[in-house]
Amino acid sequence: MAKAWALASRPQGMPAESDFALIDLPARALADGEVRVANRWLSVDPYMRGRMNDVKSYVPPYALGAPMQGGAVGEVIESRAEAIAVGDKVLHMEGWRDEAVVPAGALQKLPPLGVPDQAFLGQLGMPGMTAYFGLLAVADAEVGDTVFVSAAAGAVGSTVVQIAKAKGMTVIGSAGGAEKGAWVRSLGADVVIDYKAGGNLVKALSEAAPQGIDVYFDNVGGDHLDAALAVANDRARFAICGMIEIYNNAKPTELRYLARVIAARIRVQGFIVLDYFSRMDEFYRDMGALLQAGKLDARETVHDGLEAMPRAFLDLFSGGNIGKMLVRV
Repeated sequence: MAKAWALASRPQGMPAESDFALIDLPARALADGEVRVANRWLSVDPYMRGRMNDVKSYVPPYALGAPMQGGAVGEVIESRAEAIAVGDKVLHMEGWRDEAVVPAGALQKLPPLGVPDQAFLGQLGMPGMTAYFGLLAVADAEVGDTVFVSAAAGAVGSTVVQIAKAKGMTVIGSAGGAEKGAWVRSLGADVVIDYKAGGNLVKALSEAAPQGIDVYFDNVGGDHLDAALAVANDRARFAICGMIEIYNNAKPTELRYLARVIAARIRVQGFIVLDYFSRMDEFYRDMGALLQAGKLDARETVHDGLEAMPRAFLDLFSGGNIGKMLVRV
């Protein structure tokens, strides 16, 4: 019998494994236009924490006791849809489970780009699109800019580093620990700040960018956002992708340098990757070219088995991943 993870209780602060329950999915026949997918890879992403709260957002909250959703790549094992054949590899949003019944209109065949299937959950999936459009469309980054990227060893941040370098920018990355820092440097970052080494982040960023920063790609919020405000040049552009530092904390860090938004005319813009789905062909074309040119490198942190899903998710918030966090079913 197919199984899925459900939210058993809404977390207060940092989630615990007891907030999740593994449930059986009742078997049912396919309706016309549906396919059955055996999931092979499941995506684990920080935004899922927000869906565990019963609040209005750009995606509805997870319902207690119901199967959770998330990105997944799998193989079609049964089809009642004309355009989808058994054996097709597909991308869809019915993750957190080992098998899914999906309407044909709610999935996408994997394009033939010659990459591993799980890449479409990473650099060629939502994290990659987030990095690409956040940097180039939201922040309007261009050749010669100095770009500061927080969580630079994560799935999104590491891709931002590589796109920025490929397009002629100076890159400063922030990562926690020597191993992550070494990897971010290997991706081409000009300077890497180890935020776990202690010390004043504003001072560290000022030394790394003595001429200031033109772009900040924010995955963290908190102290990193405050440091970026302190060091930003006039008319700097901030792309606010995520604030993982406060997802499990009801008391966000005070922004001492927030008033610089006024004097420096800083543009701060939040964004959701869904806004750019209509430009997916452009994304595949440009990122595919970077891949073919050998300008993109990816690392994955892989947990094995559906049972590992909650632990993989929790590890996101303790620095337990380098690159994209995945579960291999």
